[in-house]
Amino acid sequence: MKALDHIFERARQNAGTIILPEGEDPRVQAAGLRAQRDGLAEIILLGDPAQINPALTALGARPGEIRVETPADYPRIGALASVFHALRAHKGMTPEKAHELVRQPHLHAAMRVFTGDAIGTVGGAVATTADTVRVALQTIGTEPGLSTVSSFFLMLSCAPGSKLKGGMIFSDCGLVIDPNAEELAAIARASARSCRQLLDEEPRVALLSFSTAGSAEHESLHKIREALAIVRAAEPELQIDGEIQFDAALDHELRARKAPGSRLEGRPNVFIFPNLAAGNIGYKIAERLAGMQAIGPVLQGLRRPANDLSRGCSVEDIVATIAVTVVQAIDCPEAPNRFAAGHGGYT
Repeated sequence: MKALDHIFERARQNAGTIILPEGEDPRVQAAGLRAQRDGLAEIILLGDPAQINPALTALGARPGEIRVETPADYPRIGALASVFHALRAHKGMTPEKAHELVRQPHLHAAMRVFTGDAIGTVGGAVATTADTVRVALQTIGTEPGLSTVSSFFLMLSCAPGSKLKGGMIFSDCGLVIDPNAEELAAIARASARSCRQLLDEEPRVALLSFSTAGSAEHESLHKIREALAIVRAAEPELQIDGEIQFDAALDHELRARKAPGSRLEGRPNVFIFPNLAAGNIGYKIAERLAGMQAIGPVLQGLRRPANDLSRGCSVEDIVATIAVTVVQAIDCPEAPNRFAAGHGGYT
């Protein structure tokens, strides 16, 4: 089974509620309807029903087939504002400002993930990555044990005639510009977990650079070596090596010559780039020249899933990201009900 088909099947088996805050975008409407009909998730589109419902009808949707909601009309909007105020009061948040902000679609969607009303949210067809990440950090927060939120692209090689088949994780290609050693280690550990979640494979992680096993000396290599030591201390059983050049990582025979002591067995399925420039360039080269399908940027390191889209995304990209978000939520601990019973307060 192809990697993406496997992700879709797992999403169908674990379908939960996904909120799409950009419900007035035609691509999001079409993707939400397709994901709902394919059984990938229960979709909520946020936006103006007077605009969205006629567009859904034009797409062939039956009345009420997909939920369309306006944030201000959410029955527990006051309780949601109280929760957000409690979360951000230490940053100077006032009750009045909280009531205003929870009516904004992206923050509203993230808060409903935080309170357990949905398992994830997908935005970014209209909003920037910075906006998507900011509201996720303000509400959902980081995964315990990880201090860095990063991103990855799920790279799929399924084209006929391709030398490589299957899926790979490329990270970080969309968020952390110049990670230090601790951040690079967090990116590697989160990416290994993403590999287990989405590819259902044991991760084999390559920390990429222009040097292999000490073949060069430069200050930029120090953080890669330090990151490797941090990861190995935290997860000694993880297959990870670096610094290593891409060709040596990919080619077992070349790796045996250049890095005879490498702990990697077989082809890596997780590639960690030393900075955002390298990662962004690398995934685009793989996409445009090698014909790989790139799904993302997908966020990792959050307590619960809140994912980003490229503003140039297609309907197919959004559907795939919805499925990925559902699968990411499988291993998350169930979100507590943060509304106190009976009075809508914060618990």
